[in-house]
Amino acid sequence: MSTNPPKHEMQYFPNMINALPSKSGEFLGGDIGDEVHTVDQALTFTSGVGKATIAGKDQDVKAGDLMVVPAGTQHQFVNTGPTPLILYTIYSPAEHDSRTVHQTKEEGDEEEEAGKDEAPEWSRKSQADNEKAGLVRTDGKYD
Repeated sequence: MSTNPPKHEMQYFPNMINALPSKSGEFLGGDIGDEVHTVDQALTFTSGVGKATIAGKDQDVKAGDLMVVPAGTQHQFVNTGPTPLILYTIYSPAEHDSRTVHQTKEEGDEEEEAGKDEAPEWSRKSQADNEKAGLVRTDGKYD
């Protein structure tokens, strides 16, 4: 998988929800940890039930639900059921290495602390820097 900036073209993932794993031996009775990101985050749940707390408000979540967490917003997700709460998340721009899959919160924390789970360099730059480098054009026209 490339760490280059994404191409300026459609990315289509047919039947993505159906293709995601819905079984795992992890995340029983656990949580992702109370956190705040500097990027937007969308989370889709593929298995289990839980409680989302976003900006101090609680919401029950289950397989098939989608939650959006705006940048700078406190959030926490807790498994409240007897089976694993499995989810996938999309950060915009990228917050992690694009090949990252964490089986547990502890594994994710260890990889982050060890510098093994870093977002690509281009995604950590400002919009102005990416515009100057030609990676983003406000007219939307690319060669």
